[in-house]
Amino acid sequence: MMKQLLVALGEYGNDTWPDPAENPAVLKYFHDIGYQYIDDDETPWCAAFLNWVLKQCQITGTKKLNARSFLNIGQATLTPSLGDLVILWRISPDHWAGHCGLFIKESNNLIWILGGNQSGKVCVSTFSKKQLLGYRKVT
Repeated sequence: MMKQLLVALGEYGNDTWPDPAENPAVLKYFHDIGYQYIDDDETPWCAAFLNWVLKQCQITGTKKLNARSFLNIGQATLTPSLGDLVILWRISPDHWAGHCGLFIKESNNLIWILGGNQSGKVCVSTFSKKQLLGYRKVT
């Protein structure tokens, strides 16, 4: 799991740029996983970033741009380790929108996630555990 964290940390701080500019660092996440037609950094990119990180580690990702797709890879776990995948819901538990990233730590109510498109950048952010859909181990 540490390799995923090292790759992700190497991208720390990459962010969306104010229009009309586009950050090439964000565009590479899309382009390197097969979405060459995406040429803006406003398209939600948490799943592109996580797929890109996994690809750099020779781990098969989902090749999809929706966060919830990560619920279908690896093994589910109730006791996540540093670097495991975290998948959250957004809007509502039944809505298609979600968020994904790498597990850092948790408390009773919060999960710390290293991910992309968190406040528009690669960083560590906290999220409510109430939004958790699942933790996944991948190798």
